[in-house]
Amino acid sequence: MSSSDGRHQLSLLQPGTHHAEPGRVRVLTLNVQHASPVRSRRQAEWLAAQDADVVVLTEVTPGGHSIIQALGEHGFTVHAVDGGSDYLTIVASRIGKQEPVPIRPGHLPHRCTAVRLYLDEGPSIGVVGLYAPSRGPQERRNVDKRAFQDAAAELLPTLADDLAVTGPIVIAGDLNVVERSHQPHHAVFGKWEYDFYDAFAAAGYGDAFRHCHPDVVDHSWYGRRSGEGYRFDHTFCSPVGAAVACSYVHEARTSGLSDHAAMTATIAVPAGTL
Repeated sequence: MSSSDGRHQLSLLQPGTHHAEPGRVRVLTLNVQHASPVRSRRQAEWLAAQDADVVVLTEVTPGGHSIIQALGEHGFTVHAVDGGSDYLTIVASRIGKQEPVPIRPGHLPHRCTAVRLYLDEGPSIGVVGLYAPSRGPQERRNVDKRAFQDAAAELLPTLADDLAVTGPIVIAGDLNVVERSHQPHHAVFGKWEYDFYDAFAAAGYGDAFRHCHPDVVDHSWYGRRSGEGYRFDHTFCSPVGAAVACSYVHEARTSGLSDHAAMTATIAVPAGTL
């Protein structure tokens, strides 16, 4: 369904009471594109109408007051770290009991938000939201991006010990990098950026989308001038076999809710300790 200006309208469901699926945790990540208060409330309404149990939001407007309040009104428990005048990363859940975990990279620490989620039935799981900076203005080209990626990569080998959960760990967000085999190939990315993507696998966190779709070409963001696609938004999981489904939800982008597609992943969480 399209509106008069050519954008697709949102097909909203009535949020109602959220029902979790036994043995499954559904995680959704979305770059909310520094939304205004009005658009933040619209985003929260859309998120509440999805089947996600946990949402990871990146590029949240400094302070994040509007989206935090709106998510709370829809039954989410929200965790974010104050970043002053910089963008935030939010992790919000509406199942189990959420406990913040103080995991902080050495650069732009508020762009990493981690929680331990105690499920009503089954093990605890870890959820980490990451938002890597973009390439930045000419005078600081790649300075913050590289420093954050290096700092975040250093956290990965000890992340499981820091989270101390008995079930899977999910890392999701806008990393502003693509995989080495990305189609189309973008010559702008350097070895250090591909190394950051590879650091997840080296630490035991598999790409949930590639696990579920080894050969599918899909993108979460498109260049405003070139129209070329980039798979910037990612979900990593340990063990990767726990990811039983993973896909992009383009309605978030085509409706004008954001300039990014959302990404969803369904994580199997058997009862007991994994």
